[in-house]
Amino acid sequence: MKVLIDILTPKQCMLFSKLSENLEERGHQVFKTTRKYREVNQLLSLKKVDAIVVGEHGGGTLSEKLRASSRRILELAAVFEDIKPDVTVSFSSPEMARAAYGLKVPHICINDSPHAEAVARLTVPLSEELMTPMVIPKSAWTRFGIGPERIVRYNALDPWAWLRGFEPDEGIVDELGMDTTKPVVTFRPEETFAAYLLGKTRNETSVVPIIDGLLDARHDLQIVAVPRYDEHVRSLKGIFKDRIFVAKSVVDGPSLLHRSAVFIGAGGTMSAEAALLGVPTFSCYPGESFLVERYLIRKKLVVRETDPEKIVAMILNILDNYDHEKRKWRKRALKLVSTYEDPIKVIAEEVENTDK
Repeated sequence: MKVLIDILTPKQCMLFSKLSENLEERGHQVFKTTRKYREVNQLLSLKKVDAIVVGEHGGGTLSEKLRASSRRILELAAVFEDIKPDVTVSFSSPEMARAAYGLKVPHICINDSPHAEAVARLTVPLSEELMTPMVIPKSAWTRFGIGPERIVRYNALDPWAWLRGFEPDEGIVDELGMDTTKPVVTFRPEETFAAYLLGKTRNETSVVPIIDGLLDARHDLQIVAVPRYDEHVRSLKGIFKDRIFVAKSVVDGPSLLHRSAVFIGAGGTMSAEAALLGVPTFSCYPGESFLVERYLIRKKLVVRETDPEKIVAMILNILDNYDHEKRKWRKRALKLVSTYEDPIKVIAEEVENTDK
């Protein structure tokens, strides 16, 4: 069977590299497409994943997104003609879903973000099946035009697909030039160019005042920021100069989180990774709290707070009682993941069944 997978974000690179390996072990041919997009291209290279670059990221306006998406659908149609896939897979890629639907090739959609309504509306109703974590009720998806019988859920969060059996790369310390004697606090800015946040965020990322507060309070911290876009890199470097480390290229996120004393995220994936690894995790996500985040808050693996002063105070308290706090968070994380199944196995089996 020929499987065509579209990889659009760093998370999808992590998820689909594991899925590709599993499908290939099952004897299937797997082809991968991506788009011109800084973090994804760098991570694909880091993970040694080959993918055909088709089109580019649409940027920060709806007009740019529409034009880029329209061009990409046409370019993907040519890829379909060359490969002739039996089934396609994406994490709600509007272009892959539309091309597959138009060419009558089954499309399996994976998604854990019903709050991202635009891509859900453009992909979910066009898909043969929707696969999603168990923590998201089917009712969150049926409003987009898919029957509950076409929704398959797995008992895990998506990052567990690549965190199962995770072994950290200790070389991350040397790669980032960190001092092993000082605590590391890692930040991930928000996805300012996502359609669901356009017009809802400030020009200055929400992590800036938190970093300011920590730098003023303690001088022994190593603060690492992992920006999504070149604009964030330039902005953070301009504000903080050499007072923090700003990753100019993609890094091994799980290994960095393993080395971090605290993580502060304004998005979803790295916050979930940190939480499942037992790292004390704070969310300053600027939008309304989403379902996966609420689940992790209930499990006491994420603390949500958007007031910079309050977040700084809580982080300082964690650092002052670090050994105790680390054990507590780690114990909760281990208890949770001990109940999880392997989402890759569930997804791979559904991909196989689609062609039958």
